[in-house]
Amino acid sequence: MLREFSVHGKFDIELSAKSLDNDMHHLIEDAAIVMGQAFREAFGDKRGINRYADIFIPMDDALCQCVIDISGRAYCICKFDLKDERTSDFETVLLVHFYNTFAQNAGVTLHIRQIEGFDTHHIIEASFKAFARAMKTACALNLENPDKLPSTKGIL
Repeated sequence: MLREFSVHGKFDIELSAKSLDNDMHHLIEDAAIVMGQAFREAFGDKRGINRYADIFIPMDDALCQCVIDISGRAYCICKFDLKDERTSDFETVLLVHFYNTFAQNAGVTLHIRQIEGFDTHHIIEASFKAFARAMKTACALNLENPDKLPSTKGIL
């Protein structure tokens, strides 16, 4: 799914990780921490970025929405109805944990929800594609205001 994020968000990500305790929970959590911290650092003072983005992504039976605010305030709400406890080697309970950990470490407000779908793999993949596309738009430079903070308060 991180490859989906990289490809659909146009993010050049190289991530190598190895579990020392064979616990996928820790491996996924650590990947989300590192990615979130890297994005937070890349945001800088957030001057000139779009800040907000929302997108809907379909994948066969699945439809997911992702809405992002690169606000500096970490908050995450995920709403999924996943019927399976696993898909391939992925424990589905870790999906929400990944997104929450990323949001906490990136300092973003992140809302992701499943609107339709019954195939667990399709739902997860659609959520990652939506996450990627929304991040791409929110991080992109606002060409109309390349030197301005996207805030009425003057701070983010």
